[in-house]
Amino acid sequence: MQSFIALLFISLTGAYAQQSTIQGTVSDKFEPLIGATVVVNGTTNGTTCDINGKYTLTVKPGTYKLTASFVGTQSQTKEVTVAAGQTATLDFVLAPSSSMNEIVVVGSRAEPRTLMETAVPVDIISSKEITNSSQENVGQILQYLAPSFNSSQQTISDGTDHIDPASLRGLGPDQVLVLVNGKRRHTSALLNVNGTVGKGTVGTDLNAIPAAAIERIEVLRDGAAAQYGSDAIAGVINIVLKKQVGVAQINSQLGVTSESDGAMGRLGVNYGFRVGKKGFVNVTGEFVDREATNRSGDYTGTVYGDARDNDLTDFFAQTGLGGRRVMAIGNSAGRNGQVFFNAEVPIVGGGELYASGGFSFRKGRANGFYRFPKDQNRVVLSIYPNGFSPEIHTDIVDRSLTMGLRGEKNGWNLDFSNTRGSNGFDFNVENSNNASMGAASPLSAYAGGFRYGQNTTNLDISRKLDIGFDLNVAFGAEFRLERYEIIAGEEASYINGGQESQPGVQGSAGIQVFPGFQPQNELNQTRTNTAGYIDLEADITEALLVGVAGRFESYSDFGDNFSWKTVARYKISQALSLRAAFSTGFRAPSLHQYYFSNLSTQFITIGANQVPVQVGTFNNESNVARAFGIDRLKPEVSQNFSVGFTAQPVAGLSLTVDAYNIDIKDRIVLSGRFDAADYPFLTTLGAGAAQFFTNAVDTRTQGLDVVANYRNDLGKGAITLTAALNLNQTEVQGQVKTPPLLAGREEQLFNREEISRLEVVQPRSKLILSALYEIGKFAFTLRSTRFGEVQFLHPNDGDPANWAVNEFTGEVETRDQSFSAKFVTDLDIAFKPTTNLQLAIGANNLLNVYPDKLTHSANTSLGRFVYSRTAANFGVRGMFLYGRVGLKF
Repeated sequence: MQSFIALLFISLTGAYAQQSTIQGTVSDKFEPLIGATVVVNGTTNGTTCDINGKYTLTVKPGTYKLTASFVGTQSQTKEVTVAAGQTATLDFVLAPSSSMNEIVVVGSRAEPRTLMETAVPVDIISSKEITNSSQENVGQILQYLAPSFNSSQQTISDGTDHIDPASLRGLGPDQVLVLVNGKRRHTSALLNVNGTVGKGTVGTDLNAIPAAAIERIEVLRDGAAAQYGSDAIAGVINIVLKKQVGVAQINSQLGVTSESDGAMGRLGVNYGFRVGKKGFVNVTGEFVDREATNRSGDYTGTVYGDARDNDLTDFFAQTGLGGRRVMAIGNSAGRNGQVFFNAEVPIVGGGELYASGGFSFRKGRANGFYRFPKDQNRVVLSIYPNGFSPEIHTDIVDRSLTMGLRGEKNGWNLDFSNTRGSNGFDFNVENSNNASMGAASPLSAYAGGFRYGQNTTNLDISRKLDIGFDLNVAFGAEFRLERYEIIAGEEASYINGGQESQPGVQGSAGIQVFPGFQPQNELNQTRTNTAGYIDLEADITEALLVGVAGRFESYSDFGDNFSWKTVARYKISQALSLRAAFSTGFRAPSLHQYYFSNLSTQFITIGANQVPVQVGTFNNESNVARAFGIDRLKPEVSQNFSVGFTAQPVAGLSLTVDAYNIDIKDRIVLSGRFDAADYPFLTTLGAGAAQFFTNAVDTRTQGLDVVANYRNDLGKGAITLTAALNLNQTEVQGQVKTPPLLAGREEQLFNREEISRLEVVQPRSKLILSALYEIGKFAFTLRSTRFGEVQFLHPNDGDPANWAVNEFTGEVETRDQSFSAKFVTDLDIAFKPTTNLQLAIGANNLLNVYPDKLTHSANTSLGRFVYSRTAANFGVRGMFLYGRVGLKF
């Protein structure tokens, strides 16, 4: 027995002695890289760096190649030899990644390529840029970092006050597809029916995704419906979630505007931990609290409609808004809490399980127009003798979950996944009344809401083949189920109480500012989509890359569609490549556009009788739409062509230039209103006025993207310069498409103001100039964004006979107005006293720049609007001062 124990001891100590250690530090020029990855090449033996950038690996004696990598830097491989029982030290200093060496996955199903090698243009917003951004949400981060992206915050626009319409290359919010980790994300439940950018569209709520959870954002600026399906006419935004492990990251920010309003606090926490040797779970929590801003003007109209209007001092004092202001016009108030996760776990036998998803809850508060006591059909004077400022409170709940399995079988890469997402949007009206109920009216009511859900199942298969040249073959299938619901409000929110609010005055039905959805508006509609695709990409030679893709989709509600795409890239040299792409695309009508209806019962006089009729938006399945000759909605179809080049003319400088042309046929729009006075047959259908969605216009969008980056090390410091430009112009082609009954009524179906929403209410140019100077423990960022000119076109002022008298000048002139281009400048100063602590102060809109003021009194709503709410090249918050703290441990 003693001999056996001795032998066992010798064996164990011998085995232990055979173990060796490799250790070291991974850093960049300025600091250790917390969370950097170090892997022994050709093995699963890897680790991440601790809070000091240090790593340790246990290996057998021998010679190894190790690769260190970190987001935003160039990976580095080094060789090291370690003897039995010894420790070898191997340090890495990673250089910043050139913008053209950034790896992207969107736009191709082949192996990831660098920006220099892609056949289509892609912007990358890095983790560092996201973390150091002082903007409050993902939409605003992209607004100031991506030149082709536009998302101005709206005001006095009901639900759109809380979900910012976002667009790419000047197209609609529903013509850009959003992916998360390469999987289709669901859209919002809200249909934008107000007079803002994107009217009549449904977009994706980017702000439901916490910025603290994002590793990078890839913006594909090219049509990609043949690869990813409906909605990708303008391009694709792919949000890649963090995978870092072993590091806790906390970022907090506090700020306020120079007007001492709009205070905003943000706290984000991210932590990732290992599961086994290669698996991980990364979890993020984020909370944002934002107060409202108010940039309204002094009201010049009457309040009581009697002698009390001679002295309104007491009235304006009770509003609490200062001066003669009666409205809150600006950013809405809101609170947003979010939890997200991203996970991958290896499975026995090869492959991995992966999952990601999150939950977001946002409460918003925005104001509507003040209800004055003179408007006795709106105000119950016994409740509000001085009128009231109604508020819309929103509850937005967003859920998502992706689960999948990927691996390799007989040389083929397999990926099977299911993604489920939902969005709920509820309206609650506060500080209001239903005037038709008189003194019995409640002061608040639930006004109803929307629900949208999407379940997508994908099977993706790919393989790289050597057939004399490298050919990547990818194909797959997708099945998607969608559901859209409208929820009725409580009775007090919509009822016609049948009472007189004041003697001799019939009160308006429904709660003021947002009458609730009625039971007749409720619906629950579903549809399915089945799709199959094939995507081929070949490196014919080292210089020439070509690709072709095709996708067939079948919808249960409108039929089939086939889209295709072809791309090419040719390397003239290692520093210069030419590229081009042509594709067809489509966007399926959303369920919201198909089935949305918002009908209220109103009484109109016919002869000597008061007749109840329905007024509002009728869906395309209704008898009213059929009576007007409005066809069922069909998909928008597009043709995209782009051509450009990438270049690295000198060390540290990269340049991309891409021109594009996008033709879209049968764009879906929300029509104007048609009244029974002009169309008497409406009353026989029980309708007094109607509008609907229809495929009314064709458009052409042409533009140019230019992006230049330059980085230079300057001894102890480094400077990075960026210039990014987008030029785009959208024009409606030909006449508005009208059914025979509406011949000659094109202006009524889709008037010049509505056309302008497609053509000129968004900036036709956007230029971003930025400079980052890093030296020692300091980093200085100066960014200036030029938002191009926008225009407001009044619906009736195409004819000078309709021009109005300017209250300020007394002259008869058009109410149209152009708003000049402006530069908005941001400054950020960051200091790192230690490797795991960063402190920063700065200012967004440092020079306190605002859009041009409205010049015609007819557009100011009796002085209440200083700035246009329908055509704004950027927001009206003004200067925002902040402090930021970042901590890693």
